[in-house]
Amino acid sequence: MKPKSPANRLINETSPYLAQHAYNPVDWYPWSDEAIEKSRREDKPILLSIGYSACHWCHVMAHESFENAAIATLMNELFICIKIDREERPDIDAIYMNAIQMLTGHGGWPLTVFLTPQLKPFYGGTYFPPEDRRGMPGFPKVLRTIADAYHTKRNEIEDSAKAITEELQKTNRFFVSNEMLTVELLHNAFNSLSLSFDPQYGGFGNAPKFPPSMTLMFLLRYYRRTQSPDALKMVEETLQQMANGGLYDHLGGGFARYSVDQFWLVPHFEKMLYDNALLARAFLQTFQITQNPFYSRIAEEILEYIYRDLTDKTGGFYSAEDADSEGVEGKFYVWQRNEVVELLGEEVGEIFCDFYDISEAGNFERQNSIIHIKKPLDSFAQEHQLSTARLNDILQQGRKALFYKRLQRIRPGLDDKIITSWNGLMLTAFAEAANILGRDDYREIARRNGDFIMQNLIRQGRLLRTYKNQLSKLNAYLEDYAFAAEGFLSLYECTFEITYFNQAKSLADQMLQYFWDEQDGGFYFTSSDHESLITRNKDFFDNAIPSGNSVVSLVLQKLAIITGEHTYANYATTILRMIQPAMKRYPTAFGYALCALDFYLDEAAEFVLVGEPSSHEIKQYIKEIYSRFIPNKVIALVDPEDKTAMANFKLIDGKVAIQGLPTAYLCQNYTCLSPATTPPELAALLDA
Repeated sequence: MKPKSPANRLINETSPYLAQHAYNPVDWYPWSDEAIEKSRREDKPILLSIGYSACHWCHVMAHESFENAAIATLMNELFICIKIDREERPDIDAIYMNAIQMLTGHGGWPLTVFLTPQLKPFYGGTYFPPEDRRGMPGFPKVLRTIADAYHTKRNEIEDSAKAITEELQKTNRFFVSNEMLTVELLHNAFNSLSLSFDPQYGGFGNAPKFPPSMTLMFLLRYYRRTQSPDALKMVEETLQQMANGGLYDHLGGGFARYSVDQFWLVPHFEKMLYDNALLARAFLQTFQITQNPFYSRIAEEILEYIYRDLTDKTGGFYSAEDADSEGVEGKFYVWQRNEVVELLGEEVGEIFCDFYDISEAGNFERQNSIIHIKKPLDSFAQEHQLSTARLNDILQQGRKALFYKRLQRIRPGLDDKIITSWNGLMLTAFAEAANILGRDDYREIARRNGDFIMQNLIRQGRLLRTYKNQLSKLNAYLEDYAFAAEGFLSLYECTFEITYFNQAKSLADQMLQYFWDEQDGGFYFTSSDHESLITRNKDFFDNAIPSGNSVVSLVLQKLAIITGEHTYANYATTILRMIQPAMKRYPTAFGYALCALDFYLDEAAEFVLVGEPSSHEIKQYIKEIYSRFIPNKVIALVDPEDKTAMANFKLIDGKVAIQGLPTAYLCQNYTCLSPATTPPELAALLDA
């Protein structure tokens, strides 16, 4: 089919989101000096539109307005139009999202912001309909009103833009607290979370519900620290409800972005790499504590989905799958009862449909059903006079048949750009899974991803943000450095290849050099040599993904123990002291930071293994360590055949093989217990 309009400037962009708009009649520019200079030269305000590939309402506004020739003509006549992929430029997105939240009290995507030629925001919103609708002004009316105000009320516009910009420059200002960091902060967080927990459906608060991965990781640590049954109950109830609900893809694995209801039934169907990385870790850690195979199964299904559908042949991980296929949200995932019965046969099909709540009326739109589990397997089997083994067989064969039938459908759009920070999160998940589950295939997937990052996303020693079509570009942000550093530390712990440890340390050193605020403390979101924007933000809140400051505070504490360079720990402590007052007030916004605080308040377990990395004995030591939930730990290995590796690191001082045998040392604060020369001896030390 011929495009409706000639290609605009987005045709040369690698972002799938920007490419989706390359044939709009809108004269789109990517964020560039060219666009900004044109705005100043022609004295036109900038219309900044920000979204991302898997965003449903971004697609709606694009179809209704950006593909509309009349609306596009207005946009081109009155504004310089700039389109941004928020996942490529989170720095710009964060600034203008803050502005819209100040102006309107809410935010979201698509984000529509009007700027002066000096890039100062003065008006905006999120989705605008193509005509007046439900109290919302139509987009053409907005365009005319804003353009007229810009030219006829210039002084008011400029005063407003100046005031908004000054407020933006004050946001996220945190200063070091003089209060001690104590365990009371953890107790306070737990008590606060208990009040907002949903005891019936799991999770926290009401609809919409997002997977609270980092909060669950904190609660697992809190359970380990206090043995509070309520902490573990909150985690298990939430994970089970999410995994049984429609939020989870029961056929192909992986979780959708969030549930629009309180019950985890109807998802916003997009699947994001970062959600699945964090959820895989939450399920793995819960498995370590409970040894319940349900949690390891869900973790493995998540990782299988990522490897099958979101892994590039180069070893990088793709960003997301869309919510829509054929222009309809969720069409790829929903079923009608008659098609399932026809596929599986009447007897098996009826049982399968009853178990997964696939009804004639449907539980979603247009008599479609979202697959989810309403009753425990044992109860359902008893009601239907089936053995659990027989029911399991029916469900397994049915899921397999529906999965292959679903492959014949048109898939949701794939966002195949590779983002460094999200790859770092998934690298950590695969590396941890390799050790926890004893999966060598996961180890190889993690290794390939680490190698991919080093080969394709580092140029002249500096990290880059994105990769697509053999092109790496854009300066990396704090989150890219922090998440990649954590990933490389995890990769070192599952391979003991010194290259990966050195890469983690190098990234940490660069964060200190280019991102640290020497005056007030904390890490900026952008590096000191990054493009100058109207403000330089710091991000401390753990939202959909952890903040860079939260992750780096954990990474630096680990590096301090391994290397003996205590300066690393000082930086980490400064971050925790800066966010201490906010953690007291809003613990749900600091799930990962609370994990870093738990590490700080604990005496971390320091493991040193002496032996050949691939030897059976070393693997058994690793199995013993990871069969238990020991989140606050570091692991290093001394290979007698390579004594130069890590030779200068404090942690391994004096660690030698006892009587030539592979040996495991367990220390805390550089005080060591008797070394173990067999796995049972190490197990005894761990269980003492």
